[in-house]
Amino acid sequence: MKITIYDVAKEAGVSIATVSKVINGKGKISQARRAEIMRVIERLKYQPSVIAAALTNKKTFTLGLLIPDISNPFFGEIARAVEDQGQRHGYSVVICSTDNQDERAQRYISLLYQKSVDGLIIGTGIEDKDILRRLAEKSFPVALIAREMPALSVPTVLVDDFIGGFLAATHLLKLGHSRFGVLAENMKVPSSRERVRGFKRAVEDAGLVIFEDCIQACEYRMDDGRGKALGLLSLKHPPTALFCCSDLLAVGALQAAAQLKIHVPDQVSVISFDNTVLASVMSPALTAVSQPIEHMGKLAVDLLVKELNKELPVKQRIVLSPEIVIRESTGHPPVMRRTI
Repeated sequence: MKITIYDVAKEAGVSIATVSKVINGKGKISQARRAEIMRVIERLKYQPSVIAAALTNKKTFTLGLLIPDISNPFFGEIARAVEDQGQRHGYSVVICSTDNQDERAQRYISLLYQKSVDGLIIGTGIEDKDILRRLAEKSFPVALIAREMPALSVPTVLVDDFIGGFLAATHLLKLGHSRFGVLAENMKVPSSRERVRGFKRAVEDAGLVIFEDCIQACEYRMDDGRGKALGLLSLKHPPTALFCCSDLLAVGALQAAAQLKIHVPDQVSVISFDNTVLASVMSPALTAVSQPIEHMGKLAVDLLVKELNKELPVKQRIVLSPEIVIRESTGHPPVMRRTI
């Protein structure tokens, strides 16, 4: 027999209206009570009728999430955080990988709009301003995560990428490094530019320079990180430290060092950005600038749900602080090691 909202209300000892508010993420209901009702819903395997909800409330209780690549651990963890928080609010999440291609992003946005998702979280770069303009014209509820798009006045959650890059350089400078290489991501993406800018600022403040040919823009792939790292480490005077703007690129750098029989960190230090599960399971474990991924996902969903419920009169821009997690992949440069 199909379980109905009446069965849930009876089992939980509350009214049908209270169950509905919990499912829709509305109402002044305590977190403890909300969690108790959600447990009843899960135990009874109650599934609200999306069609009925759409007809009565003009809502489908689904959200769309655009990310570049679900296979990238950072975006995989973002997707999990968004999905978990969406479920807590009673929303299902449709995840789409754009591969950072505007054409795919536009296709997915159109599809999600036709499917009447209630809102969209964008975690992928979009260069075509017309795509963003059309989104704004439709008044489609949107939130941004780990991305900044000045063309869209929408709730935004991101980490301070400039400070993250600055922290990475500061750590390496304290260890005594003076020759640096950078494996950057797409420099058209503001987060990538800011990470490199922060790194360069700290180096320049120390009276040093990074030559432009030591800053390599990479595709969002491990093998491209490996290839670009091979080039840097094969220079006549190679860098003693590599700053990688993602964990994927850092793993590529470790592979390049192993291929050239260069020991990490005795001969070259490698520092990463993101601090996904990859960073801790590599050998050596990666020193990394850590983004609060789970918190970012939670905040993005919370802001979007408030936007959907008309509870967000001001478009909030939340910038979270990164932290550095020191592990085994960074150490003193070779010259200093010989004198210590």
